[in-house]
Amino acid sequence: MITTLHIKIIGIIDDIVIDLNKGLNVLTGETGAGKTLIVDSLGIIAGGRFSKDMIRRGQSMSFVELALYLPENPNAIDGNVVVSREINTSGKNLCKINGRLVTVNELKNFMKNIIDIHGQYDNQTLMDTEFHTRYLDKFVGEKMSSIHDRYIELYNEYVELNKKIKNNYGDEIEKQRKLDLLEYQYKEIKSANLKQGEDEQLEEKRKIIMSSEKVAESLNNVSNNLEGTIIDVINDSIRALEKIEDVNNKYSEKLVELKNIYYEVQEVARDISSMKEDAYFDEEERNEIEERLDEIYSLKRKYGNTIEEIVEYKEKLEAEIDRIENLDEENRKTKEKIEKITLEMKKLCEEITELRKSHSIVLNEKINQELAQLEMKNARFNAKVIEDKEFSDKGNSHVEFVITTNLGEEEKKLSKIASGGEMSRIMLAIKTVLSDIDEVPVLIFDEIDTGISGKAANSVGNKLKKIAEKHQVIIVTHLATIAAQGDYNYYIYKDIQDNKTNTKVKLMSEDETIREIARIASGEITDISLSHAKELRNKSFR
Repeated sequence: MITTLHIKIIGIIDDIVIDLNKGLNVLTGETGAGKTLIVDSLGIIAGGRFSKDMIRRGQSMSFVELALYLPENPNAIDGNVVVSREINTSGKNLCKINGRLVTVNELKNFMKNIIDIHGQYDNQTLMDTEFHTRYLDKFVGEKMSSIHDRYIELYNEYVELNKKIKNNYGDEIEKQRKLDLLEYQYKEIKSANLKQGEDEQLEEKRKIIMSSEKVAESLNNVSNNLEGTIIDVINDSIRALEKIEDVNNKYSEKLVELKNIYYEVQEVARDISSMKEDAYFDEEERNEIEERLDEIYSLKRKYGNTIEEIVEYKEKLEAEIDRIENLDEENRKTKEKIEKITLEMKKLCEEITELRKSHSIVLNEKINQELAQLEMKNARFNAKVIEDKEFSDKGNSHVEFVITTNLGEEEKKLSKIASGGEMSRIMLAIKTVLSDIDEVPVLIFDEIDTGISGKAANSVGNKLKKIAEKHQVIIVTHLATIAAQGDYNYYIYKDIQDNKTNTKVKLMSEDETIREIARIASGEITDISLSHAKELRNKSFR
């Protein structure tokens, strides 16, 4: 249940805190006081739509926070859960569950099992067809529960066995397609005949070959210079010095030095000439290396970053090919299990579908009786049982709640009902019948009194009172007969200060509640209206 609702800066609401209670919580007040804004705020915290226009002019954000008492909820701390949602003018949301940041969808999924809002928002569980089958099955009771539990056991096994078949390529065409692919990959790797370290060796060779042309060119230039110009110049110099070596000893000494240089240059020239031969490269060899490296790189792109990884992948391919080729017997046994389980599932599904069909008739009658009491005598509710071609966790049938609100009209999904008042009464009728099995703890009704009065209004109040015995109910109403049923009555009013209008909320005393009922009933508080209000109040609490 909701223990506290805190709203800031939504419409004319500046900052209010409402302490709510078990049972029937009734919100009344004059038109435009902000009652619907409170319901809107509950829709916002439930993950519903939000318009930036709802943020008060001159403000940058809106904020809604709920304190919940949910002793069975896994998110609860000592039974308590606090959820909040802050929205700024840019549209950014800040949602939290017990201080933990969550997305709007996470907030919505959490809250959908906690509150149902019947009015402007479509986030209630009864609008969600996923819940319809669950509601009818709970209405059926223990017999459905035991059959469905057994079915779910079989269904889970059925799903796992079918997964196994799929993983084991139970389909022959798929199996052959997979084998063809694996064998192609295996042959591609095997035919490459890869050797460990081969790529590194080839890279080194390629590096040498790629640089050999440059080396050869440089060495040739050096050789030409040494064997040509330089040696000739030195030789000419030697001959010149020989002519004057007898003139002075120093000339003969330089001649010796120059001859030594000559012999050294000749030796270097011979070495360079030898290097030229070593630098020669084979164009064909270079092409072979490039082709082999391309092949290795292609395999790396497909099967692994290294030759070692590629070889490992080849071994895995070989093992998988062998496994697939020997799956026939295993798949045969698995298919036999599936056939056996399918037969038992079909039998259980027949029982489930029959229970749903028979009890849907009872449920329809009960809900249509409730609708008649709510001045919807021509409405026809139908919990339609639809048979499916495939198995699901629901069986091979599911339930969808549909309704026609007028004679001669086609059935519509609950989500297609246009009138908020009609929708609220339909939901009230359903909730009244299903109140014992409905697990959603908080029900919120807005616009439920639209278009009704007299006997129907009294019936609405009685039904809300009944539902409130097992759920926390929050309702906005303009009818005295409904307000008189309240366990707790809140007065919503406008407070004007400094030319600024603010919504205020007051939990009324019993005397204040009677005066408010009198005001709602006659438009003014008189002795007669007070007497009538007391009478309504006394009737409600007999």
